[in-house]
Amino acid sequence: MSDSDDLKTPLEQFAYDLHQEVLAKCNDDLEPQLREEAFTEVVLELLTEHNETDSADICYFSARNVGRTPAAKLNAWSLSGDGAALDVFVTYYVGEGKTEAVTKAEMEAYYRLARGFLRRSLDGFHTQVEEANPIFDALRRIHEVRGSLTTIRLFFLTDGVVKSAEIDQEQMVGYELRYVFWDLTKLSRLRVGERQVIELDFVRDYDGAVPALLTADATGEYRTFLAFLSAPTLARIYGEHGQRLLERNVRAFLGKGKSVNKGIQKTLRDEPHRFLAYNNGLCCTAAEVNMEPGKDGHVRMKSVRDFQIVNGGQTTASIYHALKVGKVDVSRVMVQMKLTVLTDPAGVAEIVPLISQYANSQNKVSGADLGANGAYHHQLQQLSRSMWAPPRSGLERGTQWYYERARGSYLDDKLRQSPSQTASAKTRQWMAERPVEQKFTKTDLAKFEHAWECLPHIVCKGNEKNFKEFAERQEEHGAPMVNEQYFQNLIGKAILWKTCERLYSSLELIGLRSSSVPYAISWLVARSNARIDLKRIWQDQRLPPGLYDAMSVVLMAADKHIRLSPHHPIKPEAAKKEECWKEFRGKTIPLALTWESEWADKPIITPRQESDLFPQEWERLRQSFLNDSRTIQGLETYTGRTWVTKCRRDTVASFAAMTWDELTLVPEVGRKKARILLEMFAAASR
Repeated sequence: MSDSDDLKTPLEQFAYDLHQEVLAKCNDDLEPQLREEAFTEVVLELLTEHNETDSADICYFSARNVGRTPAAKLNAWSLSGDGAALDVFVTYYVGEGKTEAVTKAEMEAYYRLARGFLRRSLDGFHTQVEEANPIFDALRRIHEVRGSLTTIRLFFLTDGVVKSAEIDQEQMVGYELRYVFWDLTKLSRLRVGERQVIELDFVRDYDGAVPALLTADATGEYRTFLAFLSAPTLARIYGEHGQRLLERNVRAFLGKGKSVNKGIQKTLRDEPHRFLAYNNGLCCTAAEVNMEPGKDGHVRMKSVRDFQIVNGGQTTASIYHALKVGKVDVSRVMVQMKLTVLTDPAGVAEIVPLISQYANSQNKVSGADLGANGAYHHQLQQLSRSMWAPPRSGLERGTQWYYERARGSYLDDKLRQSPSQTASAKTRQWMAERPVEQKFTKTDLAKFEHAWECLPHIVCKGNEKNFKEFAERQEEHGAPMVNEQYFQNLIGKAILWKTCERLYSSLELIGLRSSSVPYAISWLVARSNARIDLKRIWQDQRLPPGLYDAMSVVLMAADKHIRLSPHHPIKPEAAKKEECWKEFRGKTIPLALTWESEWADKPIITPRQESDLFPQEWERLRQSFLNDSRTIQGLETYTGRTWVTKCRRDTVASFAAMTWDELTLVPEVGRKKARILLEMFAAASR
């Protein structure tokens, strides 16, 4: 940046930063489509993080009109599990890093292209497309669910500034089209944490004030309202606000196929009069409540501000889908609601997750659902702020690799350097020491680690699914031991990944970078028996020459293997198959011996935080149950937990007699269920 950057407005600075982030993600590749896809991915990560949309699949498609077939464009799409809601994304990427104006005509043109893609999908255009074409799956899936679709959101994404949002919102017979845009201004507000607060006016919009019973905590920490909402009212609220109602919920809608949601659907359909008796209802929070006081603790809630459903998202979404898709009559259904209003808003971050965790008993809450908020991620963040990477050749001092645990923290920390929110010498120095290309997020972290662990087929499932599996694996096997050595190795893996991405583009390969990169890295790790010298990569901040040359050869082989894979006609889908990875892992790829001479002396294995803790805790706890004659079923009743069905008649003592290793080797048990039994022993010993 130059001295003229001191004159940048906050929006201009955000435009520049966003542009740099896109360039870093595509490794400065000049290909316009790749940059557009990188911008789309950055924006979708931001929108998903703030619950503005569910995880979407990047899929580029553009076509001119032919006869009666309309012109069409697609950059990403997302379909709900039950096929009732569809999000279609089109991107207008200017790519200048400035606050360019986007006219009303330009925005309308892109919405027409989105509708064109939608019409092609609904009309069965997939029959005119080769199955190997990446767009085939999107066209086919949307066509298949055309009978169950009710709501379609058309998203316009741009790095420009929309001047007028007053456009003609053309509708389609049989579907509800909603028009949404995210431009530079709205994205900048979202990035710095400015979210749209949900306000519900029951009197004006939802058929009148809601009767409730008010109770107050003796400490004055919060107030609690107990009320009943009609199912049609709840469905309307969900239809208007969607996933943003669930920002503090540990999960989004799991889909009507889940056993709990099947039960909800069945009750709504067959026994609506018993729904209130069967269902646990909602746990909600709000920042403010406007009410009319009554007698004996009775009130009428007129409106609420910053309304959130922290438990009961499955109930809410199931009612909405039963009404909209199943056309079920829910007019007689009532849902109980407990609404908590915290006196001190600062307590939201601490108390709301606990409300969600303790109240959620209908479906198990896993560590993956709770997100990147554990000790592992906090420790990693702390190290990324304190450790300096060795300087590259020609640099006077080193730099930092910035782990962005909470999205937007990089920009926030940068803005702190200059209180006036304009660029300054201090800001420029901060950015030079923490270049944007050395920023990495939780989804990047999951890619680096899974590629190293030889799980490229999981990486190929996409950022959100890959991170979820990463978190679930940590929950089952324990999180890595975070120390300086772990952080250095992690950055070595990051350099390995980023170099591989740049190489793919330099080899003039196209179309399968997101699949070929993890495949190539995993093959190299497997071939070297995890002896790629991460310590040397950290010290040099680049790959050694032999590894660099080997990576070029393996990348080309990976790209060719996936393109020729018989496991799925759509090649990015083929890469998600474990069989595809196993076949590539077994391939013999001739390489120069130079890279083997660069290997580390021994395999690099990441120690786990909990690998030794479980056996120790089990050894301590089991001594108290060696003579316990209860059956496992009796222990289940006592603790309120369920375990292995086949073992319910076995005695508690028979399992307490086993060591941890013996317990995990029992066929019906394994490591994960052994952890559950340990938790039950801990609960029973209190």
